[in-house]
Amino acid sequence: MPNLEKTLKLNRCPHCSVDNPNLVSVINELVTTSDNGTNSRIWLVYKCMRCGGIVTANCTPQSRVVQNIYPMSESVNEILPEKVKAYLQQAIDSTFAPAGSVMLCASAIDAMLKENDLKDGSLYTRINKAAEAGLLTKEMAKWAHQVRLDANDQRHSDTEATLPTVNDAKQSIEFAQTLAEFLFVLPSKVKHGIESTKTE
Repeated sequence: MPNLEKTLKLNRCPHCSVDNPNLVSVINELVTTSDNGTNSRIWLVYKCMRCGGIVTANCTPQSRVVQNIYPMSESVNEILPEKVKAYLQQAIDSTFAPAGSVMLCASAIDAMLKENDLKDGSLYTRINKAAEAGLLTKEMAKWAHQVRLDANDQRHSDTEATLPTVNDAKQSIEFAQTLAEFLFVLPSKVKHGIESTKTE
């Protein structure tokens, strides 16, 4: 963790994901304690000079080493298949370039479906087959198609389509993460839970 200073040194902004963000403190240090006077913490509030997002960090009076950062940069679950993990992490890391981020989300969705043996045809076909097989709900399939269409607009440079915003990229990432949780993380947790409660 970095030290609590006038600038906060992070690899990426947790809001726009820009690399090596310029995070500058915007208020003087605040000191807080719990209701009984313990748990003393020193806080600073920082602004990303690129996107304007606010980040808070704290340390203890005994050390300037940062203890907590809010919000933290997003990362993907290590349990995900390698390609899914790579596409999804790259989508998160490139939120500041939303057109690329949206396309990476579509790639992550495609990779998830292929990991579930839906390999034939286009992404459109795979999403529909996933819904028919009960792998996706009707609503999830509709959302997946929206991400697919948004990515297509960018890949084909559709003259009628508007460029996606950072918020659009975040919505695509939210769906891709939700789908990853639904298809891989939750089943793994359930399997682990069943195995850990088995009796001899």
